[in-house]
Amino acid sequence: MGYDGALFVVTGAAGGIGRETVKLLLAKDARLLLIDRDEGRLRALESELAAGKRITAVVSDLATPAACEQALDAVDGPVYAFVHLAGLFEPEDFASDARAVWDRVQAANLTNAFDMAVAVSRRFDEERVCRIVLVSSLAFRRGSFDHVSYSAAKGGIVGLVRALSRRLAPHVLVNGIAPGHIETGMPAHIWADRTRSERMLAEIPLRRRGHPREVATVIDFLCGDGATYITGQVINVDGGVVNS
Repeated sequence: MGYDGALFVVTGAAGGIGRETVKLLLAKDARLLLIDRDEGRLRALESELAAGKRITAVVSDLATPAACEQALDAVDGPVYAFVHLAGLFEPEDFASDARAVWDRVQAANLTNAFDMAVAVSRRFDEERVCRIVLVSSLAFRRGSFDHVSYSAAKGGIVGLVRALSRRLAPHVLVNGIAPGHIETGMPAHIWADRTRSERMLAEIPLRRRGHPREVATVIDFLCGDGATYITGQVINVDGGVVNS
């Protein structure tokens, strides 16, 4: 099923999962507001897609409520779906700068999700049931010993999914996904450790890392006609690492 020009707001659009999500939505006739903090990658994606008036690209780190509102002001018309992929995967070593890492990670993963949800909630299409999809992580499910701040932020995303699904019902369906080990640039520093990489692969029942498109298809499902009675849920996309 196509989206018939419905407006999607996608943060972190130039990342690995974001790129595949954008391509999939565009192929289904969505109109897109793409937001990313990395101007170089965002402009490259915009050029690659070459979709004219169906795409608006905005460079923003979404650091404040005002910045979120400003990003949304770049497009006209009601929003059908908000997909939050923006995030920062930064390790901490519990040294003197641990609090600074915590603040950056919370701001770039959780606080901006809340601020964007508040801003978008005033712009949803009143004529249809709309969607929010937030991205948590296997790090929340299992805990990452060297990414404590990130694990906590992704746990906060789950709480946000559950609370927003109640607050915005029945007009907006709010769900989340929890990707596991996906082939993107974000966790490259972990996969570079061969011993750790082999250990992580061994705990994946499917014995491989996931492709970003395998995450994008779940986002598409949650935004489509097959998920009209699903809200407040977080779906694991991790090759079977977590099965409950």
